[in-house]
Amino acid sequence: MKYLATLFTCIFSVLAIAQDAVVSGQVLDQNNLPLPFVNVLLTDANDVTSVKGASTDEAGKFTITGLDFKAYILKASFLGYESFTNTITINSSGLDQIIVLKPSAENLDEVVLSAKKPTLVKTADRLTFNVANTALVEGNILDVLRSTPGILILDNNLSVKNTSPTVFINGRKVQLSASEVTQLLENSPANSIQKIDVITNPSAKYDADNGVVIDIVMSKNLITGYRGNVFSNYTQGVFPRYNAGINQFFKTEKINVNLNYSYNHSKINRDNINEINYFETDNSISENWLSALNRNTTSKTHNTNLNFDYFLSDNSTLSLTTNVLYLPSYDYNTNGNTIVTNFTTNNDYNFIVNNNSNDNKYNLALDLDFVQKFKNKSTLSVNAHMTKYDYERHQQVNSQYYFANSSSNFDTAFKTDNNQVTDIFTSQLDYETPLNETSTLSAGVKTSVINTASDIIQFDIDPTTGNTTYNAQDSDNYNYDEAIFAAYLNYNIDWEKWSFSAGLRAEQTDIEGQSLSTNVLNKQDYLEWFPTLNLSWQTTENLSLYSNFKRSINRPNYQNLNPFNFFLNDNTIVTGNPFLQPTFTNKIVLGTTIHGNYTFEFYYKDISQGIYEIPIQDNTNNIIIYQPKNIGTAIEFGLDFVTYFDVVDNWSLYFVTSMYNMQEEAILDNQNVKQSQWTNYSVLSNDFTFLKDRSLTANFSLIYISKNLQGFQTVDGRLISDLSLSKKLFKNKATLSLAFADLFNKQDFTVRTKYGRQDNLSFHNQDNRYVKLGFSYKFGNTTLQTNERTKSKKERDRLN
Repeated sequence: MKYLATLFTCIFSVLAIAQDAVVSGQVLDQNNLPLPFVNVLLTDANDVTSVKGASTDEAGKFTITGLDFKAYILKASFLGYESFTNTITINSSGLDQIIVLKPSAENLDEVVLSAKKPTLVKTADRLTFNVANTALVEGNILDVLRSTPGILILDNNLSVKNTSPTVFINGRKVQLSASEVTQLLENSPANSIQKIDVITNPSAKYDADNGVVIDIVMSKNLITGYRGNVFSNYTQGVFPRYNAGINQFFKTEKINVNLNYSYNHSKINRDNINEINYFETDNSISENWLSALNRNTTSKTHNTNLNFDYFLSDNSTLSLTTNVLYLPSYDYNTNGNTIVTNFTTNNDYNFIVNNNSNDNKYNLALDLDFVQKFKNKSTLSVNAHMTKYDYERHQQVNSQYYFANSSSNFDTAFKTDNNQVTDIFTSQLDYETPLNETSTLSAGVKTSVINTASDIIQFDIDPTTGNTTYNAQDSDNYNYDEAIFAAYLNYNIDWEKWSFSAGLRAEQTDIEGQSLSTNVLNKQDYLEWFPTLNLSWQTTENLSLYSNFKRSINRPNYQNLNPFNFFLNDNTIVTGNPFLQPTFTNKIVLGTTIHGNYTFEFYYKDISQGIYEIPIQDNTNNIIIYQPKNIGTAIEFGLDFVTYFDVVDNWSLYFVTSMYNMQEEAILDNQNVKQSQWTNYSVLSNDFTFLKDRSLTANFSLIYISKNLQGFQTVDGRLISDLSLSKKLFKNKATLSLAFADLFNKQDFTVRTKYGRQDNLSFHNQDNRYVKLGFSYKFGNTTLQTNERTKSKKERDRLN
């Protein structure tokens, strides 16, 4: 018993020594009133990189756990008060502190806490839109992007300077295809956003096909606890649509867990008027086809996003990210009537088409990340990624033809089954280290392996009996394999009034695609180099000059490489092109910023082998085929002016205008085609705050795009007009929002193709005029900032 008692005494002594110490206390002002939301930090007295902390609750109290028995530097800071610093030594399991903060001399008269206005900062390679603590973060992430200078949202697609950007959150690509990004952002609350970086000249660290990057930077917080958010939106366009979701976040000293779920039910209307002039061999018009089409898409979509962070130590973090998109139903219904006027035989007729397709797909992405920070401020990051994408489409087309002589009437019908499975595996390693106080060096490697297997089976249907016949000519299997090996080196330095960065990225690409039925083989093997340069000079306090250069690549998406046919009707075919080559772009920028608010920028882009899906008329068989092709060369150059300032205290204004010229040249329809078009792109965005507590906000924006040229097609100008209102309720825990889109009904447009023996147009009347009502409510510890992120790879962007 004596030895046993001695053993228990030793065990309990060891446990007592190993027990974590705790520092707790309360922060007060000079009137002994508690101060909430004060940041309290403890720094190891011998290792300034080791930091723990918390924020005070509404009673001004805080607790910091997981401490060792040694000396720390205690620091408390809060807006409008002088910082408090003291050295403490922990000799027991608990230490209680009372901290009194004094008002800073600059704020002794009065401290007013109110919502801030967003600010804009333009540098050589990016435009930074600071939105933390502003009214903009009370909506969803897509709303914030809609108000971000330089970002254009057209038909739910993001665009920056005629370029489709890659979306990042906290430095990681959004792990969804391009068509799914918009829906994800619309279903994600924005209350944790710190800033939006529109990176127009990404460094060599980014993939070479990242021509423009939108990085959504989420804010950080040391508070532990639980928080959540529920939201719902109802939209009335031609048809009603709605979405709802819940976001939950839990944080302790060792783990962060974030789980989001959203559901979207949508029905979108679209009307088109198409006209085609088919030609005889002598270039006279043989037939005119005038079609009126109504297209409706109905979809039900489930989105789930899980983020899990485990802090191995103060400097080591292991993270798991999962994105799941499940679309069990996507119904595509097209009804059309085409009137054919025959100028040769006067045998006029019309035909009616009903096209039904039902799609379903799921998209699963997994990411595993490890980040190690070193005492010399170097960082090592390792990432492994997997995507599983499964897509099915079942289509049936029925056509009825009517002639003046009814005995000539006839019907046609067919159906297709299309399947596509895509697997993506990537791995990446990045290392960044400071060389000295003003320069850093970063390097990394990445591998990507993609496999896509597709098949299509077509059956012709006898309209009289309903019997089906296998159509071998239009059935096929297509396999596509791609491997990319990349490495980069990037260097940054700042000195006096200068800033310079240079990077070089190399990408080796190996491709093999094969159509099994035709035995058509597409093999590509190429090594390309992608330099990036940035130089800026702060000539005076109010004037800066900058210049940058970047070479980038745009690889075709996997569906564009798929040679299968999708029929809108018997005579209109959408198909892929297995022989597509990548597009290369060289871009140079010269710019200046005056007084921090006025920026003038000249840019020049040289584009080779651009990929465009343009309509090609077969004037012999009266068929029009939409197929992506590498088309010649293009040159784009222009001058931009950007400004952002406060008109009055509660009204801030952003204005941009861009005059640019697009020149395109290619061999089309057996002749050399050259086209050129000057275009104006202008944005006027106004942000307003109302009421004493600034709880009511409004945004009114106008976007004008004049006639422009896109892939040898002329697109009419349009005016985009939006008004949004937002009111905070229930002590800022709830937000009620109301938005009106396309106020002046000027977003519809016509696309024309006219050169050689090609003459067709399409008028687009899209379902983009709507009223949207939204509501969100925050619960739990609403001061807690999440680890929410959605990660992606550029390889996934090419799924659609």
